[in-house]
Amino acid sequence: MPRTRKQPEATPKLAALNGPATGEVLTLAEAAAYLRLPEEEVVRLAQTQDLPGRLAGAEWRFLKAAIQQWLSTPPLKSSKEAWMAMAGIWKDDQYAEEELKEIYRRRGRPTTEDET
Repeated sequence: MPRTRKQPEATPKLAALNGPATGEVLTLAEAAAYLRLPEEEVVRLAQTQDLPGRLAGAEWRFLKAAIQQWLSTPPLKSSKEAWMAMAGIWKDDQYAEEELKEIYRRRGRPTTEDET
């Protein structure tokens, strides 16, 4: 039997350059169309709400997979909202009042102005 040389498998050069197949790069107009938002809103979201994008020179570029990830992640609460949520955790705690008094006692402070 004659032997034939096995040809090496061709590697997709485009995938090697662009990363995984899901790494489609979108322009600002394409990202806006994908999100169904005006371009100005997409830029605002990129600047204020961590929409993943890069300003390359004077043009925006977005990874479609990163946009999908951003959409699937719940938004972060503002620090005020986070503090209010934390405060709500303690409202029904039966030991919260005692703990607060103990903290003030250890610091050598009155718990109210009337206790001075």
